[in-house]
Amino acid sequence: MKPSKLILPIIVLSQFCCTSLWFAGNGVMRDLVATFGLNDNAVGHLTSAVQLGFIVGTLVFAVLSISDRFSPSKVFFACAIFGALFNLGVVWEGNGLASILSFRFITGFFLAGIYPVGMKIAADHFEKGLGKSLGFLVGALVVGTAFPHVLKEMTHTFSWKAVLMATSALAILGGTFMLILVPNGPYRKHGQQVQLSSFLKVFQNSRFRSAAFGYFGHMWELYTFWAFVPIMLQSYALLHPQTMFNVPLLSFLIIGIGGLACVLSGYLSQSIGTKKVAFVALLLSCICCLVSPFLFGQPSTILFIAFLMFWGMVVIADSPLFSTLVAQNASAEIKGTALTILNCIGFAITIVSIQLLNELRIATSSNWAYMLLALGPILGLLAMASKGKNSLKG
Repeated sequence: MKPSKLILPIIVLSQFCCTSLWFAGNGVMRDLVATFGLNDNAVGHLTSAVQLGFIVGTLVFAVLSISDRFSPSKVFFACAIFGALFNLGVVWEGNGLASILSFRFITGFFLAGIYPVGMKIAADHFEKGLGKSLGFLVGALVVGTAFPHVLKEMTHTFSWKAVLMATSALAILGGTFMLILVPNGPYRKHGQQVQLSSFLKVFQNSRFRSAAFGYFGHMWELYTFWAFVPIMLQSYALLHPQTMFNVPLLSFLIIGIGGLACVLSGYLSQSIGTKKVAFVALLLSCICCLVSPFLFGQPSTILFIAFLMFWGMVVIADSPLFSTLVAQNASAEIKGTALTILNCIGFAITIVSIQLLNELRIATSSNWAYMLLALGPILGLLAMASKGKNSLKG
């Protein structure tokens, strides 16, 4: 059964609208610190709160097989509403650090019913060309990731409360679109009951393990690179005082161009193969990790920016393809659970990677620390290259 041509654009639009909740706090971080009298240490806690909430949420959703037992569109809608409400809670004038952290944590929890569930919905509608479909979907998330860097500039024009209200309104709109306009997909298999063993069961499939470990290696690098893009730009500017950077704008462009890379990799996967394109993208991003320290010392600003733009493309180009490989190599009745588990572990890895690189940079004050990011891609490439009768196909 061929899905309506409008299904994919609606899923992509809904995903972008709802994942804006994820990064709204980052865009108004300075205003939150000033308004509520928070100390500088609170910035890191506020950033981690959403990530931790998302990890806990994906764990709960996976263990209870929520997106396989219930209509994914309804789950998406409910989580969009609750996420929007708790995101809005940050504007309450009686807030302190504890309450703001709680609101951001719970917002992250409900994002577990948005991002992986959106991929599950796409997988239920698009059996053929899933890589292309998820390319658009992850591309929307990438643009959402880059958006806070623009929001930092917008807060000079609009109040920080207006920014949070707008993102909550977008989430409600996106959830409503998904509920009304996107029915259950023709390839959906209804999960009949809670399978508490599903979290471990999916890893018994060697093909799933290969795809999952490739994804975990990719995640070790991805969010840490995104988090340190502004720091990389500032480090280069310190080494070359004559250089003038608009750090927020360049950060938006370097991260945001990854959205285009996701779409391109999705189309390439149709002709070259999902696994091959994912492998090449992961290899290229690994090379970028290893050579990055050498780029800080060279005097050409254009070359440095071009390198970061290229890295910004290859670091995310494999993401929709790994999700495609996981969906294709997991049992249909637990496909949603498999994608949720993938996100749960993947985002837990990002916290370890970010904290470790941050500590290493503080201890060494050296740009050579970025070579640490290559560890994940190297292990991911080894997992994907494994041979055998049950080796990964795609």
